[in-house]
Amino acid sequence: MVTAVTEGIQVSVEVTYQSEFSNPHQHHFVFTYKVTIENKSQHTYQLLSRKWEIFDAAESPKIVEGAGVVGQQPTLEPGESHSYVSGCNLKSGLGKMKGIFTMEKVFDGKHIDVTIPEFQLIANIFHN
Repeated sequence: MVTAVTEGIQVSVEVTYQSEFSNPHQHHFVFTYKVTIENKSQHTYQLLSRKWEIFDAAESPKIVEGAGVVGQQPTLEPGESHSYVSGCNLKSGLGKMKGIFTMEKVFDGKHIDVTIPEFQLIANIFHN
């Protein structure tokens, strides 16, 4: 698991390689990742949007942007957290992702860019 904190907002990511949904012979590697956002600040924030940078050893980097996360724009009071699971397909078994969440402080409307820490996407295709 990797973790980053921006202005009291902690983002943690856990990655799982999904071998049962992958087909290395056809250059198809599936990963899921669980993101947990924890509000450790004294303010209420709403997640507005996300921006991901996806790096695949077999392709050019991709940028994926959009509103919310998996169709939600959660509001987090101090001490609250929100978790979700999403996925990524690569053409190689080696890549990485990182990004930002744009969040709004409910009190004054100030926007902050919260770091999503870089995490590795590595297929465990080697068997003993």
